[in-house]
Amino acid sequence: MPPRMSPSRLTQPSTCECFRSRPQNPPAARDFHASARHEVTRLRRGMYDWLKGPGKVFRKPLRGSTNYLSAYNKTGDLVRVRKDNRDDRTKPSEGIEEDETAASERDLNDQSLTDDDRDMRAREREMARQTRNAEDDETEARGGVPRERSVDMRPYPLNQHFTSQPVLSEALREQLYVQVAVEERDLSSVAASFGVDIRRVAAAVRLKTIEKQWEDEGKPLAKPYSDAILSMLPTTPFQPETANPITPHEPINDLPVHPHTRQQLFYPASESRQFTREDAAKVFSAKLLPADQRIPLPMLVDLEKWKLEGLDRQQRQARQVQKDRDAREEAAAKETARVEWEERTQRVVKGRRWDFAFQDISAEKVGRDGRGREAVGYRYGMPHVDRKRGVIKIPTSVA
Repeated sequence: MPPRMSPSRLTQPSTCECFRSRPQNPPAARDFHASARHEVTRLRRGMYDWLKGPGKVFRKPLRGSTNYLSAYNKTGDLVRVRKDNRDDRTKPSEGIEEDETAASERDLNDQSLTDDDRDMRAREREMARQTRNAEDDETEARGGVPRERSVDMRPYPLNQHFTSQPVLSEALREQLYVQVAVEERDLSSVAASFGVDIRRVAAAVRLKTIEKQWEDEGKPLAKPYSDAILSMLPTTPFQPETANPITPHEPINDLPVHPHTRQQLFYPASESRQFTREDAAKVFSAKLLPADQRIPLPMLVDLEKWKLEGLDRQQRQARQVQKDRDAREEAAAKETARVEWEERTQRVVKGRRWDFAFQDISAEKVGRDGRGREAVGYRYGMPHVDRKRGVIKIPTSVA
């Protein structure tokens, strides 16, 4: 659309003067890292001081340690090393042995304790001593650096709620593969022996199988990347040359809460009888199994009983291997019996695309209500009585 006023009618200045400002003193060229006045700022000075002081320990990190910021103090010293040295000065090993001797004498002089109680306390002290010796051996193997504590597992100092969880070491993964794939032990027994969840054991064995297959095919593996990641994370070791070669990795026998146990019940029981877990399960529900049978790994109960009996690790492992062998033989016998029964009772008719299996069914097995487990069509379900006409759907009595 053309303008309504012609440009000739607009007033224009007779003269036009343009002014351009020129700097009299141009700034001198400076480096990128320097400030305008060639002065180091306070934050940069603090960063350089940290790199020359506490931060210099991260240039050459410790082997076998996570080396998180929270594990060091402001002077660059490892906190757990100084704490262990202070504990050694306050309570040396001779003092610990004297305390154990005094505790044994008190147990002998205490008349209220039975022989079983004294034996149990003696075993607990012996286990504690073995644990201390194992920790000392591990610290010596790590070059005088003790194992990380929970406070040393925080990679972010300002986030106190995030803790880095340990992963399986390469030696432990290899041992799990040997136990399952080579020695053909059950996953449940291996998980119970090494303190690793059964699902994690299965995943580790599958990955190790793929790794072995790739090595046979000549495919390259990212070993440097794996070693770098494992060096930065806490790992669960496997040390067969030490007194305690196995370190539990995670809780593997957590019992899920059953819906029937969420209600609060007051059940009167006689004081003259022992109220067991089986009795408690029957109180909540007649079909509820006890806790010893509902846990993921029931064999841990047997291992703990054998441990209290005084059996060493090799004897407990031999018993567990024998039980696993018996269980495999029993399962194979059941499978063989099932196959023989199917061959004896079923008739197979070869078809063009499918084979049809026929089996004789007795009409007397339907039960009184027609819902017997061995009845024809049981697995396909049966319509509920609410779908039928003329059926009273409201309760007529209170039981």
